[in-house]
Amino acid sequence: MTKYFVDPDIAKAKTLHADFYTDGDVFEQCKEKIFTPSWQFIGDEDLVKEKGDVHPFVLLENYLNEPLLITRDKNGDINVLSNVCTHRGNLVADKACKLNNLRCRYHGRMFNLDGSFISMPEFKEVENFPTGDDNLPKLNVFKWSNWLFTSLNVKFPHDLFFRDMTERINWMPLEDFKFETSLSRVFNVKANWALYCENYLEGFHIPFVHAGLNAVIDFGEYATELFFPYSSLQLGLAKTDKDCFHLPESSPDYGKNVAAYYFWVFPNMMFNFYPWGLSVNVVEPVSVGECRVKFFSYVWDASKLDKGAGAGLDKVEQEDEEIVENVQRGIRSRFYQHGRYSVTREQGTHHFHRILAEFMNK
Repeated sequence: MTKYFVDPDIAKAKTLHADFYTDGDVFEQCKEKIFTPSWQFIGDEDLVKEKGDVHPFVLLENYLNEPLLITRDKNGDINVLSNVCTHRGNLVADKACKLNNLRCRYHGRMFNLDGSFISMPEFKEVENFPTGDDNLPKLNVFKWSNWLFTSLNVKFPHDLFFRDMTERINWMPLEDFKFETSLSRVFNVKANWALYCENYLEGFHIPFVHAGLNAVIDFGEYATELFFPYSSLQLGLAKTDKDCFHLPESSPDYGKNVAAYYFWVFPNMMFNFYPWGLSVNVVEPVSVGECRVKFFSYVWDASKLDKGAGAGLDKVEQEDEEIVENVQRGIRSRFYQHGRYSVTREQGTHHFHRILAEFMNK
């Protein structure tokens, strides 16, 4: 198995070996080493607004392919459960609906909306039944404002991933952010998921790739802050105070022309806060050379849409896709194995690579 090393000194470090983005075995190893133990965005609590609401989904479809359920039980609590019956493995629910309990359509096994076993026909003769194994497995849930996250195998507390972000923007009225379907998107990108993430993690390319964004952002003042261990922030400062946040004095950024907060949470989530609201970007692996990027848009102030750094996001996305797809083609070259980092401009990518090496070497 490949061992990865990224020197903690960015001035000495080399980037990850190219096989991370091209080797099918490495891509498969990422499932259990990176994605299974990490936290993943699964939507917002409006998916299950009322008691009895049930919402089935597949976590990272075509990769982890884990069938799960979000439910709101009779106590009003939100649960994330396995959507696989503990009898013979049938899917318990196949569409969003409202139920008093969960009943498998294969042989009639029943569960409460918190996943606990209720009953099973024709099982009177079965010894030592039921046991805890007959309940639907229940996953951990982290709820931040209206947004929900889960992990298939929790090894790290959610604070290690989300604390710095939630504290930095705790002045925002997040309860006022409303999901906007018309502004949400799905993009299929012919590049490894990690290449897409590392492109996001540096503003170095902005003057060369994003002319429109560069006209708004003050590249000279563009700053990356590394939150340890598993997140970071790129602070997009504008050249003027037009189309910027109106920051309260309690904000550590008070007095700055903040046009955008670009938060990244390992391994595959971006939280882009603009004066109009939030764009959550989730990068889903599809194959070693392909990923799917989902944009979930939550609007706070519609009057500020299409202004400042938060304008023209589809165009910015197309520009990013073109670059990372070219990198995916280039990185297959027999002549390329490693690159080096800009000490002043690629701290975020270096940080990401160090985390990837940490997880892959466990």
